[in-house]
Parts: sequence; C-alpha cells; structure tokens
Amino acid sequence: MGTSDRTGNAPSNGSNEPGRLGLWLVGARGSIATCVVYGLFGLKEGLLEPVGLVTETGPLARLPLRRFDRIVVGGHEIARGDLSHAAAELVQNGVLDRELVTAGANEAARYDERVRSGLLDEADLGSGNLDPEAVRRSGELPRRQVEELAGDIERFRAENQLERVVVCCVSSTEAYRELAESAGDLASFEEALDAGASFPASSLYAYAALRAGAPFVNFTPNAGASPPALRELAKRVHLPHCGNDAKTGETLLKTALAPVFVARALRVLSWQGYNMLGNADGRSLSDPIRQEAKLRTKDHVLKDILGGGPHTGVGIDYVPSLHDWKTAWDFVHFEGFLGARMSLQFTWMGCDSALAAPLVLDLARLADFAAACGESGPMDHTACFFKSPLSGGTHDFHRQFGRLLAYAERHLADSP
Repeated sequence: MGTSDRTGNAPSNGSNEPGRLGLWLVGARGSIATCVVYGLFGLKEGLLEPVGLVTETGPLARLPLRRFDRIVVGGHEIARGDLSHAAAELVQNGVLDRELVTAGANEAARYDERVRSGLLDEADLGSGNLDPEAVRRSGELPRRQVEELAGDIERFRAENQLERVVVCCVSSTEAYRELAESAGDLASFEEALDAGASFPASSLYAYAALRAGAPFVNFTPNAGASPPALRELAKRVHLPHCGNDAKTGETLLKTALAPVFVARALRVLSWQGYNMLGNADGRSLSDPIRQEAKLRTKDHVLKDILGGGPHTGVGIDYVPSLHDWKTAWDFVHFEGFLGARMSLQFTWMGCDSALAAPLVLDLARLADFAAACGESGPMDHTACFFKSPLSGGTHDFHRQFGRLLAYAERHLADSP
C-alpha cells in the first residue's frame, strides 16, 4: 500500500500537513506519464501496492520522503488529445486496469487541465496530431521559449500552492546531435540562446526548469541537463539534477549479469542484443537519427564493465503489433577453463511504461529530498537508475545500488 502514515518533508506553510510536491512531466500524455498519473492515483487511494518502487524498500523507506498523497502532477505535451485517450489504449493493450482508469477519471481530467503546450524538437517537425500552440511556441526565439516554459512551471507551483516542483523528462528520444561549443559554459550558452541558436528541446526544458527553481530529472537519452553549461547553472542555483536514460529492462539485466562474468574470471567473447518494441517510443526509434542516441546509451555499459575486448552490439526494431510491450533477446558467448566455449541466452518480455512509472516517482521523491537537504549538482547516488549516469563511475548495478543504500543510511544516521 502507499505511505499515508509517513511524516514526509517538514511543512513550510505553518500547518500540521507537510507541503505539497509538484511533479511536472515533459511528455505529459505519453505511455510513461499516463502510467505515472493513474499509478499515483492508485497509490493515494490504496488501490495499488507500491510494487516496483525502490523508495518503498529498505533504508530508503525510512527517509522522510514526500508522501504520495502530497504529490500533484502536471506537464508539457506537444500532441493534441487527453489522458483518457492514452489510458484507453493502455487498457486495450493490457497495461492499465480498466477499473483503475474508471476510478481515476476525475483525477485524469484535473491533470489534463494542468497540462501546457511544450516544444517540438527538430525530429518532431512534420509529425501528425501536433498541438498548434506547441507549433507556435516552437517558432519563437529560444529565449522566449524558455521564458514561456519557466512561466508554466512557476504558475503550476503558485496555483497549486506547492512547496517545490521537480521536472522529469519522459518524452520521446530526440535526434542525436553533438554538443555545440555554445554549451560549453553558461555565459556562452546564454549568449547563443539570445542569438537564436538551435538547442535540443530537452536542454531548453532543463534550462527552464533550473531557472524556475525546479530540480531536473532526465529519464531519456536526450541531452537534457548534461551540457556543461547546464551543470554549471545547476550548481549556481543550488539545485540537484540527475539522468540520463533510465534502465528498466534489458540494460538493467546487462548491468546486473555482466559483473558475474568478471567476478568469476570468465572470458566474454561476444554479447549481442536485439530489441523489438511497439508504441510511440518504438515508432520514434525507427528513425535512424533518433535510434543512434538510444544505442549509444544501451551498448556502452558492457564495454565499461567487461573492457574493450568482447564484441558487443544491440539492435532495435519497431514492431507495431507489440504496442506497449517489448521483447529483448540477448546472446552471451563466453569461454571458461580449458578453453571450453559456452553460451547464455535470455529473453526479456515486459512493459517499459509500467516498469518506468514507479521509477519516475522514486526519482521525483529523491530529487525533492536532495533539494530539501540543500544538495546541488548531479545526484551521484541515483546512478543505479540510469544507463548513462551524469556522475559517471561504474556501470555495475550492484555497486551503484550500494551507493544509493549508503546515501540513505548516511542521512538516517545524521537525522535527529
């Protein structure tokens, strides 16, 4: 069940109730966001157990994290429609329970009222069903774009009397591009912004979030707050942030299994993976320039853990009939004592949206907690959530998760 009996962060409004947290989702009507909204409703109402929520386990569950019933959700979206339409597709595809969606209808309607028009990335141009206001905004100069985005976040905070807002990017994968020199430091970034230079939409969202005083979580392989200029800004405004590209399935297993081969001194010769997925995420990844961004984060984790010797590779194909379900197959060819060659194969079949939604809530709560503790810059302790953690370091999931537990234990030891 949820955590309605937990104290939560100290209130700032003079009442006995803890303050409220705003969760602002970029990609507000995508499959992940839809699962977040209905899942959060189910947790608040006691209709769901917190399965998949890391912050509800071990020492993390003892931290004074924000209660689920004190979280309000809004967001930015570039497509027309409403949440009930997105939910109907997830019900039809066996992801969301029909009774939960029916019970959450009023909550979904209130959420739709809080959704604002977002920004198009270059790869979104020409897509169908675009929100006309999002198209208009995307034609503005970058400085005006970020002012409007930041204004949306600030109004969301004021209108809902929120103590803090955390912005989480759960949008589609953007086209890969090298970081421009203008992203090298904050002064150059802002000069380029004023000059009308082109930036990834995700970095404009991140800049707007930080300027609006909101910690930023990048759940995607997009640039987000990874440019040095935005890391500098996060430090300057004393805000925590984390990313990039959450690991929910095949890559999670890779980072858990690969250390076993290293620990047992087994020589991995090849590790080849193949992914099939549907829904909007799969459709966007059928575009080679978007797929490149995703493959960069999926494949490099093995090279880090195993070294540069083995052949590694991963492929992604869009299979429309799979809808919100994903199948990943991996083949590991390895050598043991006496030169004996063996293999491991595994198949992962799951729903990325249902796996991702609780992690969004975990990261929002952890970012909120870090901000309340006065922490700023990359949240090193969240590396276990990401394929390409901003803080760098090992990709070994077990060591990464140990850092998260140590972080929780340290704060518990320091609490009165």
